[in-house]
Amino acid sequence: MKEKRYDERDFAVIQASQRLDANESVFFARELEHVKAQSYDVKYPELTATKNIPVSSEAGSGAETITYQQYDAVGFAKIISNYATDLPRVDLVGKEFTAKVKSIGASYGYSIQDIRAARMAGKPLEQRKANAVRRANDQEVNRIAYFGDAKHGLVGLINHPNITDYTLPDDGVDAEDAASTKFADKTAAQVLRDLNGMVAKMLELTQNVERPDTLLLDHETHADLATRPRSDNSDTTILEFFLKNSPYVKNVEVVPELNGAGTDGTNVCMMYKKSPDKLTLEIPQPFEQFPPQAEGLEFVIPCHSRCAGLIVYYPLSIIKAEGC
Repeated sequence: MKEKRYDERDFAVIQASQRLDANESVFFARELEHVKAQSYDVKYPELTATKNIPVSSEAGSGAETITYQQYDAVGFAKIISNYATDLPRVDLVGKEFTAKVKSIGASYGYSIQDIRAARMAGKPLEQRKANAVRRANDQEVNRIAYFGDAKHGLVGLINHPNITDYTLPDDGVDAEDAASTKFADKTAAQVLRDLNGMVAKMLELTQNVERPDTLLLDHETHADLATRPRSDNSDTTILEFFLKNSPYVKNVEVVPELNGAGTDGTNVCMMYKKSPDKLTLEIPQPFEQFPPQAEGLEFVIPCHSRCAGLIVYYPLSIIKAEGC
């Protein structure tokens, strides 16, 4: 996904409307192009949505909605006689789903004095402004990907209304000897039972059609399962044992947004099939920066992207447990 870039011709209008000489205008054009490139390369690993959810931009930047169809076969076959004319009918029944596309916007700017001071000192323009705007955009996309936006009709992964819920047994014991569903309050055997129970429920509900390959955990739970031995005389952790022996789940990712995301503020864990055939984060227009606009004694750079939230094509391919 490449952001749009602009050459020096885009600055002709700006040069005419502000008192920058030719050298200053060329300096600004080149520096801003450098800022754009650097901003695009900045990585923020803690924003995990685009890593954990397949991204699709195929709808295109002009799309206002994204519609997809889901089909199911109905009918049956039966044994018939040689001259039968009442053959059972088999057909397809379709449903249509639509997601709204919303724009995300922000901006940053440089004053005339910023530009002239940078040119005189031979220093680049302030990079952190562009970085901050890109990060703000990515944070909003990340939030929508996990939690959606009810006000604008967008859905996210954690609170998607149609995915499968798994009820964790409350047979753990917390520090006050009360019943608990938390993995930290359970034995290794109980934790493995719960994780395998999530897999088993998905297989059962879908008759072995949907098989999860990825486990999502919050930081706290991941740290516990990744360091706690499976038993007193074992050098294998609970998480290592589960990933090694599960026939389906082979990948685990840490998602900070799962911390406290449950109905009662409890932690959440999830399993799903990480495939664009199952779910996609719709970003019809990736992050882009427009030519600077003169506003008084400042040049403002508008930034923009478009997002339609999460589309889950097969809700039963995702399962969620609260209270882990």
